[in-house]
Amino acid sequence: MHKWLIFLLKFVNVRLLYIFSSVFVIPICLIVNKSSRIIYKYFRERLRYNVFKSFWKTYINHCLFGQSVIDKFAMYAGKKFKIEIEGYEYFDFLAKQKEGFIQLSSHIGNYEIAGYSLVAKDKPFNALLFFGEKESVMTNRNKMFASTNIKMIPVRSDIGHLFEINAALLNGEIVSIPADRIWGSNKNIYIDFLGAKAKFPIGPFYIATMKEVNVLTVHVMKIATTKYKIYITPLQYDKTISRKEQINELADKYIKELERILKLYPTQWYNFFKFWE
Repeated sequence: MHKWLIFLLKFVNVRLLYIFSSVFVIPICLIVNKSSRIIYKYFRERLRYNVFKSFWKTYINHCLFGQSVIDKFAMYAGKKFKIEIEGYEYFDFLAKQKEGFIQLSSHIGNYEIAGYSLVAKDKPFNALLFFGEKESVMTNRNKMFASTNIKMIPVRSDIGHLFEINAALLNGEIVSIPADRIWGSNKNIYIDFLGAKAKFPIGPFYIATMKEVNVLTVHVMKIATTKYKIYITPLQYDKTISRKEQINELADKYIKELERILKLYPTQWYNFFKFWE
């Protein structure tokens, strides 16, 4: 199906698939999938929307998620999207330094789009990702990233990915890590997020503070049918205080930036599971 979709998108306007998805696919998903109830609670309990608005935003959220998936395959098919970048100077400055740095991402918007537009010519980029992706997705990523100096680090049960991350940072490279889902370890940190306690992985913040590297957040949000906006924000933390305090400070700043972006784009939250305690 993935191969068929990529072939189709070489000839079909993405808008047609958006309409098909919104009319025929999303309504069924809202009925049969638990994700609809989870996202409804996100709007109702976390954002305090009324009942009608929460139902409507749940539908819009699923439509936008479907569009983000279609856009990813459209990129594999050779389609281009307009990209606007806010804060590029922070990325450009760190990319020109000898030391490596970490990019923290989240499951909002369409982060993979950044991989095709936010590239450092002389500094390799390492993206941590889920090991269980379909072979067709991994194959197309490899094709797309072949000329962009990007390498993928799959999360492994034997924690081998941690050694790859360490080696990349020692070599002065960029490492991209999702910081809103538990990966590779059960260690976590509970933080106030949108008015309630939520569990975040401690790993990304631990690695950054252990290596004393600079940290950016990068969020790629859909702002029009064929246009995205990339938000790049530096996360400054005090490297002279204790490790625990550094981790807490860095995590807190990450959460505040995530909240800021979600206030701008509340319908592009794509964590479809029970996120809050």
